[in-house]
Amino acid sequence: MKKSWRFRFGVMLLLLFTLTACGASESSQSDKANGEKRTVKIGYLPITHAVPLYIEKEEGKYKNFDLELVKFGSWPELVDALNTGNIDGASMLVTLAMKAKEQGIDIKAVALGHRDGNVLVTANDIQDVQDLKGENFAIPHKFSTHNILLYQMLKQNGLKYEDVKAIELPPAEMPAALAEGRIKGYVVAEPFGAASVAINKGKVLFQDNEIWKNSIDCALVLRGEFIEKEQSIAQELVDHYVQAGEIAERKDETTHEYSSKYMKVDKNVMDLSFKWIVYDELRINEEDYQELTNSLVEMGLQENPPSFEEFVDNSLFDKAKK
Repeated sequence: MKKSWRFRFGVMLLLLFTLTACGASESSQSDKANGEKRTVKIGYLPITHAVPLYIEKEEGKYKNFDLELVKFGSWPELVDALNTGNIDGASMLVTLAMKAKEQGIDIKAVALGHRDGNVLVTANDIQDVQDLKGENFAIPHKFSTHNILLYQMLKQNGLKYEDVKAIELPPAEMPAALAEGRIKGYVVAEPFGAASVAINKGKVLFQDNEIWKNSIDCALVLRGEFIEKEQSIAQELVDHYVQAGEIAERKDETTHEYSSKYMKVDKNVMDLSFKWIVYDELRINEEDYQELTNSLVEMGLQENPPSFEEFVDNSLFDKAKK
């Protein structure tokens, strides 16, 4: 009986994915027949690590498609949309994308979202890492580079991961939790670290590059089917993305203006956040990726992370730079 139930459930899933794929294909063919541009949907969360995506949207004058940025309130919601094909790609935590890949979802990382820009923020009364022993420390997700940064910081300062109470919190809640004393520190995507530091409710204990040089955090990922079947559109998308990263690195009024359309953040907070983050070289390097996979295995977060060749596709980025 159990076997029969599993068989029927498997058939239902297969039919669901088949119908979804057929629907997407028919829609695409209909758009072409009507002479309409293909709409490419890319998911994001409103964080500074997705700034190149915001700039691409505002600057982009696409020949072959229109870009729609789809905002999500949490990483699980974004991952679900990516897994089911409701979006063509996303700017997301690379570790969550690797987990999805490990589970059989056909996605490829084609560029970084940023370099640096993750800070380990603590309450002002924390003098060193030892003071964090037994305290609550917030991370956005256990499958995140932020969690690895916490692990490495503790390890490098003579503590075990279990010596602190790592808790998952929504990024937007972390500054308030620190100010109220519910946590003693956190590490998360910007601008939420700067939000505490800018108003003197917290301080930077470490920059990420002091703990883990060239750490990989967020990446632009695309569905494999999208890259394979719509290669010219995928290339055009990445062409504009690379250009947008160079514009973002200027960190001028244009960067602020475009970013403010997607993030409602005080300018002084954004200025501090931009001071920490880098956008001008977004190619994914194999050595950096290997260090990430080593940490995931060491922490027991993944048993078999996808290899660099399985997960990373630098071909679109490299053509964009020519």
